[in-house]
Amino acid sequence: MPLPAATNTANGSFSSRMGAKTGKFPVSTSSHMEFADITGKVQQAVTDSGVGNGVCYVYNPHTTSGLTINEGADPAVQSDLIGVLRRIVPKDYPYSHMEGNSPSHMMASLTGSSVTVFIESGRLVLGTWQRIFFCEFDGPRSRRVLWKIIEG
Repeated sequence: MPLPAATNTANGSFSSRMGAKTGKFPVSTSSHMEFADITGKVQQAVTDSGVGNGVCYVYNPHTTSGLTINEGADPAVQSDLIGVLRRIVPKDYPYSHMEGNSPSHMMASLTGSSVTVFIESGRLVLGTWQRIFFCEFDGPRSRRVLWKIIEG
């Protein structure tokens, strides 16, 4: 039986192979440091996949940006997170990496490159105030985020 081809959707593209649905979507940022709420794009991927119950893995394949789940109701939380990261990752450290974006690599390591969210009844299982954020540390840029949904 042939594998289904990739499908383009309003939310990027996805394919279905061996019980897993995979895809990607674009993320554009407009600031050097920014937390972009991607919850809607991830939920759309879940909806498009048709999976009712399972796990959604979201992965960022970039070395100067990260992913996190945190409060989305109050934008001050995102501002505070950026402020704290700026404080704990110094610009004036004598970095050996000389491209000028060393702090961005450090911040990306602190936030991590992936998040995992359960799916129940076709919806992401997040707390009342939780949102999924793409954390830009070297923008503005156009990036991509990958996802994989496993039913079960």
